[in-house]
Amino acid sequence: MTEEIHEQTELEDKLKEECGVFGIYDFSGEDVASTIYYGLFALQHRGQESCGIAVSDTNGPKRKMLSHKGMGLVNEVFSGDHLEKLKGDIGVGHVRYSTAGSSTRENAQPLVLNYIKGTLGLAHNGNLINANELRRELEYDGAIFQTTIDSEVIAYHIARARTKTASVEEAIGVAMRKLVGSYSLIVMSPRKLIGARDPFGFRPLCIGKRDQAYILASETCALDTIGATFVRDVEPGEIVTITPEHGIVSDRSMCFTPASGKKPARCIFEYIYFGRPDSRLDGMSVYHSRILSGRYLAMDSPVEADLVVGVPESGNAAALGYSLESGIPYAMAFVKNSYVGRTFIKPKQSSRESSVQVKLNVLKDVVCGKRVIMIDDSIVRGTTSDRIVHMLREAGAKEVHMRVGSPPFLYPCYFGTDVPAREQLLAYERSIEEIRQVIGADSLAYLRKDRLEQIVEGLSICKGCFTGEYPVEPPKEDIRGEYEK
Repeated sequence: MTEEIHEQTELEDKLKEECGVFGIYDFSGEDVASTIYYGLFALQHRGQESCGIAVSDTNGPKRKMLSHKGMGLVNEVFSGDHLEKLKGDIGVGHVRYSTAGSSTRENAQPLVLNYIKGTLGLAHNGNLINANELRRELEYDGAIFQTTIDSEVIAYHIARARTKTASVEEAIGVAMRKLVGSYSLIVMSPRKLIGARDPFGFRPLCIGKRDQAYILASETCALDTIGATFVRDVEPGEIVTITPEHGIVSDRSMCFTPASGKKPARCIFEYIYFGRPDSRLDGMSVYHSRILSGRYLAMDSPVEADLVVGVPESGNAAALGYSLESGIPYAMAFVKNSYVGRTFIKPKQSSRESSVQVKLNVLKDVVCGKRVIMIDDSIVRGTTSDRIVHMLREAGAKEVHMRVGSPPFLYPCYFGTDVPAREQLLAYERSIEEIRQVIGADSLAYLRKDRLEQIVEGLSICKGCFTGEYPVEPPKEDIRGEYEK
């Protein structure tokens, strides 16, 4: 049992990639399932656990929605036959990694609800702080839940509000006033595609257009993949309703005003780690933010060395930034096995294979005899960092200096990033020197906290996992799900 836990910890010593949402309404009436498939494919980095697509024909029966979902990667869950059967000109899709709620097919999204006013299809990225409280409220009213995810809580509150409102978008606004936490939503009704984002804007959501179709997606890279043009980001707190009659209609009544004293709090890890480098989130290039983090590391924590290398994939751009600022040559020191998916069999502790080495291998000719600066996006538990430093030394590196593109993790996250309990964090109750000794590097330095706003050029961000200061009061009961166990 001990051996299995060690291997799992070593393999999973990275933050999980959140969830990804995608929606499209094609006013020309063309089927959209294959477009959703490719959109989800572009968002696969945000979740490799499960995925799904739901579609509807706006010219067909109002209560008919077709859906398919399952456990696995997008190309594992969907075949050409599946997509061929999903006939409809409006649809939503989702890729998932569970931050709350267990890993089962029942918890895969999108959710499809049949209720008194018709049908709803919903895809959600984020975590609600008050999900348990809202769930209990519904259960006392007789609601029977089919899943353990907070996305179903959101769907039920929208459905309940819809019985007393004139439109779905108005019902979403009513529900949003009860929701506390992070959510980027795409909701499909029989004749509308609606996007909504929590007032803090924790998770990204953008709008695109291709010919007569409008698209909602977590990241702009999904728009590029399907040949769509970026229109704009959905603002924190905004609800957008897309119909053929009116195009995009915006409701900003939930957005913060200067008088409220509140401001958005975008998750900084969308820029450091989650986002694909070719995406722009709220106008900021993910790639550029990582270049800046590397530049600031070079300014604040210089060291004499022969090479700068990045730990794939998110460490590469930061390593290039460090190289550009310091003048030390940038090199590729690691080869990543791109075919190692979420389900590969973990090597037993008794065997000679390392789960890290199955994924990464060192180019010995590059690092042998060299003083190496290794850049990674973060250190969580430290087990992967320890292994990679050891691999560089085994390959002949004379010195290994580690630089980290984020500050030390000191606090949990309640908004959808699976930062573990404090006791599991390497930086918890350890000094930088003690952490350096644990991972075996010759020197160690982290990005300074005051640099976080600078790497996103002044965007308002959440950095609670580094400071313990959250945009909203943390929950009094644990809502962070599986990764707390």
